[in-house]
Amino acid sequence: MKLNSNEITFIIVSYKANKVIYNCIDSLPKFSKKIIIENSFDKELKRDLETKYDNIEVVLNENIGMGASNNLGIMKADTNYVFILNPDVTFKSDTFANLIESIKHIDDFSILSPINDNKNFPNYQIKKKYQSINNEILEVDSIDGFSMLINKSKFSNEKYFDENFFLYLENTDLCLRQRKKNEKIFIINSSEINHIGSYSTKLDKSNNLEYIRNWHWMWSKFYFNRKHFGYLSALFKTSSNLISSSLKYLFYTLTFNKHNKTIYKMRFHGLFSSMTGKKSFLRPKD
Repeated sequence: MKLNSNEITFIIVSYKANKVIYNCIDSLPKFSKKIIIENSFDKELKRDLETKYDNIEVVLNENIGMGASNNLGIMKADTNYVFILNPDVTFKSDTFANLIESIKHIDDFSILSPINDNKNFPNYQIKKKYQSINNEILEVDSIDGFSMLINKSKFSNEKYFDENFFLYLENTDLCLRQRKKNEKIFIINSSEINHIGSYSTKLDKSNNLEYIRNWHWMWSKFYFNRKHFGYLSALFKTSSNLISSSLKYLFYTLTFNKHNKTIYKMRFHGLFSSMTGKKSFLRPKD
């Protein structure tokens, strides 16, 4: 199949990512449309981005989570193909050209992505062996959510990301749902991206973001397993996390380690909230 830059809209969900988002945008094809979902209502950033760049729309939004924000961007895009990117991802000079060249050898796909240039942190998972198209195109089971080229026509009733997730595993859930429909997911080895990971934001220096992440990781882990494998399976897979977080909370309380104590308190609370059917309610504080 053939694809060019005019047929793709880039969707970037940002939350106080001013330090990295310019590098991300600068690395993308100049004439492709970009939609930025800025979840901090940063009017100055919106004004600056829309003044500096062509073919860009910045949507100011409340912090509704990665999945819901991606859905908003996807629904606003008038192209059939949307490229989901985190603001701390950058393309190399030949990333897009190599991606487009490889797509010519693919008959059809649901989701694909360039490969992360750090081989120690692959942005995909393979659970079973697939027959490869060639050495540059690898069929996989799932792709990390910081880089996803999505074929919108492969999603029935416009169901993209599950908005019950706020952080973590929404991309794994998306891929698993597509795999259950026998849709194709690919990694392109000849096309590389760079992902910083855990980029710095303008949140305060009180470790609030780390605590939030620990809470949501455990909430999402139980919810994901319950959704796809049932409540008892989710309980079995996370019971050790519940016990471990309880014991470590007690240990760090007795040793007066406030930081680690809070981390395991948040892990326990996030997991217990998910086990008892509570929504993913915890949000960062400005």
